[in-house]
Amino acid sequence: MVASSLAEHDSVDLTPLADCSTCAYRDSLLAAGTCKPGDRCVVAESGRQIDRFFKVHPGFAPNYANDPFWERRAIAARYLPTNHLRPLLTDPDEAVRRVLAYRVPVDWLLELSQDSDREVRVTVADRLPETQLELMANDPDYLVRTYVAKRLPAGRLFRLVADPDNEVRRTVAERIPSVSLGLMAEDHEVNIRRIVAQRMDVDDLVMMSKDEDWTVRYEVALRAEPELLKQMLDDADEEVSFTARERWEALTMEIAHAAN
Repeated sequence: MVASSLAEHDSVDLTPLADCSTCAYRDSLLAAGTCKPGDRCVVAESGRQIDRFFKVHPGFAPNYANDPFWERRAIAARYLPTNHLRPLLTDPDEAVRRVLAYRVPVDWLLELSQDSDREVRVTVADRLPETQLELMANDPDYLVRTYVAKRLPAGRLFRLVADPDNEVRRTVAERIPSVSLGLMAEDHEVNIRRIVAQRMDVDDLVMMSKDEDWTVRYEVALRAEPELLKQMLDDADEEVSFTARERWEALTMEIAHAAN
């Protein structure tokens, strides 16, 4: 009995169906077969059906730019001509504004750069011209600032070297010019200091050779020149001292051979 009831429940079609008897398109689109109940319908509260409708009839999208149903507005916004998009920049629903962030012309994007929705601002940060991107460097959300750090010209990343978020600073450490990495040599996050040691100019590595974390000193030992390596032969960590000694011996031998 229970199995029979479950099978019966599973067979019930839950596809939303609109009432075609009162639809404005009953005698036109429905009669022509270009809309279809349960499949391609702008009236049903079904995002899939609405999207299928607009794919076939994109010219109807402007009729739904102010529709009471947020999902219908959001889907219509995907198909609206550009000259119909501006009124939706202040739409009360973030789903609509997210569509706008992808679609509006680049020179409109600053109008969305202070949007209350994080995803809208992330999209703006991903699309803004580099010349305007720095205006979002103080965004309250770390993910937005991370996108800024990924796209700003490397020479303009200085303002983010002390960002409160580790992910933002990690991105900066990976992109900032190597001559400027000394600004991050004392970052409180070990993984970031490790990146600094991997990228820093060899002549500057001395400032990281006494780092409190052995993994950072290990990165230094992998790249240091003989003079600095000699200072690291007695490092407190066996792995660091071994690597320093191994490289020091190899490099001094190379120098000796080159001299002969």
